[in-house]
Order: sequence, then C-alpha cells, then structure tokens
Amino acid sequence: MYKKILLPIDGSDISSQTANSGISFARQIGAEIVVLNVTQPFSTLVGFDGVAASYAISDADYEEAARKEAEEYLQPVMDRAQTAGVKATSAIVSNYNVADGVVEAAKEHGCDLIYIATHGRSGLSRLLLGSVTTKVIQLAPVSVLVYRLEGSND
Repeated sequence: MYKKILLPIDGSDISSQTANSGISFARQIGAEIVVLNVTQPFSTLVGFDGVAASYAISDADYEEAARKEAEEYLQPVMDRAQTAGVKATSAIVSNYNVADGVVEAAKEHGCDLIYIATHGRSGLSRLLLGSVTTKVIQLAPVSVLVYRLEGSND
C-alpha cells in the first residue's frame, strides 16, 4: 500500500483535523508522513500597485516571518505524530502557487500519497477562490486522498 504520505497543512482548524486523521491513517497502514507547509514569496503579496512601499518590511524579513509561522504550524503535528509512533519529517517550501508547491514536494520527498483537506467551498466562493485541493488532484502524479469534514458542502 502507501509507504510515504504527504500531509499539507496551512494552520487552519480544518488542516489540524486533517493532520490528526492523516496521522491515524499512517499509523494504521504503517506509513511515514511528510508534514508540509507551503509559503508564498513576498512578491505575491506586493502586486503592481506599489503596495510594498506602504509596508515597512523587507523580503528577508517577510521570508523569516513566513518560515517561523510555518514552523509553528508544523511542530504540533510533528509532536502528535511522535506521540502516535508515526515516523515524520517536516518541510517548508515557498511557491507562488500552493498546489504546485504541494505536488513538487510530493515528488521531491518520494511520497506515494497526498492526504489533503478540502475547505468545503461550493458555488460562487469556490469559483472565485478556486480550490487548492482540486488543483492538486489535477496535477498530482500520485494518489490523492481528500479528507472531508462531516457536514462539508464540497
């Protein structure tokens, strides 16, 4: 079955619940996990309208803050995996497109499954906001298991 599972998290309650489920799943099948957070480069937040001038933050400051925030998201999941006896490593990648970052990390770490949450958006919000999960499904060269919360609209 699956030997190495990529578990992308974004710090949301949904991703925390998905991480718990993913850890349980990995323990049941004897797999290891790679817990991932994808940050976006500073330039994705700046735009072309000169917004950067209004922020007193440099690229390096932003990158460091993003890395620290990612580590704060990753550590509790790593602790839960250790408690559950699941071998886990963590990774932080920066990519303009979160879905691309997830897929590239799966390839780079030799994962054979991506275990990902869906936020349950539907209708206009899904159309306008898009779905990272849908994009991952479309791009992934490996299996994708989509974890849905009970009562999810998706």
